[in-house]
Amino acid sequence: MKIYPIESGNFKLDGGAMFGVVPKTIWNKTNPADNQNRIEMAARCLLVEDGNRLILIDTGMGDKQSEKFFGYYHLWGDHSLDNSLQKAGFHRDEITDVFMTHLHFDHCGGSVQWNKNRTGYEPAFKNARFWSNKHHWQWAVDPNPREKASFLKENILPLEESGQLEFVKVPDQNHTDQSELGFGIWFVDGHTEKQMLPFFKIKEKTLVYVADLLPTAGHLPLPYIMGYDTRPLITLDEKQRFLNEAADNHYYLILEHDPYHEIITVQHTEKGVRLKDSFTFEQLFN
Repeated sequence: MKIYPIESGNFKLDGGAMFGVVPKTIWNKTNPADNQNRIEMAARCLLVEDGNRLILIDTGMGDKQSEKFFGYYHLWGDHSLDNSLQKAGFHRDEITDVFMTHLHFDHCGGSVQWNKNRTGYEPAFKNARFWSNKHHWQWAVDPNPREKASFLKENILPLEESGQLEFVKVPDQNHTDQSELGFGIWFVDGHTEKQMLPFFKIKEKTLVYVADLLPTAGHLPLPYIMGYDTRPLITLDEKQRFLNEAADNHYYLILEHDPYHEIITVQHTEKGVRLKDSFTFEQLFN
């Protein structure tokens, strides 16, 4: 098994929303805001090469939304999903599976594109199966008012209509060591219903793609929880248990939204679990 970072495009998001009840004077030290209170964010997807399977984990925002829509998120940098795939030596038509940690637009928007005549939508990876889970899918297609703006029908329904949608089995416990895609999955419910965090064993290392359980390294302290989370107290508990396990077992955490930290390890301190080391993919695997 090999993994590659796929940078699908950077953006900016309101820092207050990203840190919830934590005052700006505190979070601004690790995630400095611009003059519109926005912090810099990445959309770091992951490509997994495993035998005959080429699995893309999350797909970023995509490019089918309006100029007004993208104006809210101030896209910056020159990353794109196709350029990142090409850099890794692949093309989108080679993708066999697309695994979506959850269906918020910044994680699955790139899964669907305009059709050729721009009269409707189609899967952006024509040869792939698209993976969610039944619990989260139902949560997304019948959204609560709090999350409705994050679940865009044009990102979701075309996948079911195409016949390319699949669901992973949700275990009775909060994780499975072997999913239908050949890697393990943690299921967490604080940010949204049944968000999925894939984890891998590579070269005697355990790597976890932490998605929105830990958006950036600046979110390591337990109370630093996004205002977007639907159940923040559940996030608090899930985060505490996960970070303690990550520190105890020296997990490598792949950060989806941190532009400056690709992979981190954590350690126990007097203040709780905190950052230990930061790595790029190149440093860790070359």
